[in-house]
Parts: sequence; structure tokens; C-alpha cells
Amino acid sequence: QVQLVESGGGLVQAGGSLRLSCAASGRPFSNSVMGWFRQAPGPEREFVAAITWHGGRTLLAESVKGRFTISRDNAKNTVYLQMNSVKPEDTAEYFCAAAFSGHIIVTGASDYDYWGQGTQVTVSS
Repeated sequence: QVQLVESGGGLVQAGGSLRLSCAASGRPFSNSVMGWFRQAPGPEREFVAAITWHGGRTLLAESVKGRFTISRDNAKNTVYLQMNSVKPEDTAEYFCAAAFSGHIIVTGASDYDYWGQGTQVTVSS
């Protein structure tokens, strides 16, 4: 079965950097889109970034564009979210997700089929 295991969260000062990792297993991901979402206290799960597994095409939310990058290591079945110049408003629980949507990058939480357990990122001012 599909499993997504996240790591790398923690406490970081504003302006600092953090790298989140998502280790994927359980089935081939060649036809998947991998996404990062975040959720502050409340019901909304916000799109952050996505990448196609095969071609490495990316899409970032406007709120993180220029600061965050998403990448993947196909050999390691791992997706990364590099967070630079973090701000207090980046504080949230971050989730890795997989959508088997082929070449199309999707940004809605309901479009994703599998989710990791979440990892907390807290940015201090």
C-alpha cells in the first residue's frame, strides 16, 4: 500500500531555512504528481507546491514563490520542499500528498489520493 512519510519539520527563526522530506513507497510513482500542502489551525488545507514525478515540472503557490522550491530524487523515491527566507506566516503543519493525475499538476486537496502524516513547522519572529 502507498505510504508517505514526512520528516524535517521543526522550529526555525524567521529568515532561516528548512528542508522537508517525503519518502514515498508502496507503488510506482512515475505517473504521479506530488504536492505539499500546509494547514494552520482551522479547516483550510492550503496548496504550497507540486511537482510531476516523471518530468519534474513544478508549480508553487504565490505566497511561497521565490522562497520555496520543490524537487524530487527519483532513485530515492523522495520529494523535498526547500524552505528559504521563512516567515512567521509559514507556520503550519505541512503535508505531503500524491495524486495519480499524470502530467497534470493539480492544486486542490481533494485531487490528491494519498497523504502523509504531517510535520509541524514553526517560524519564530
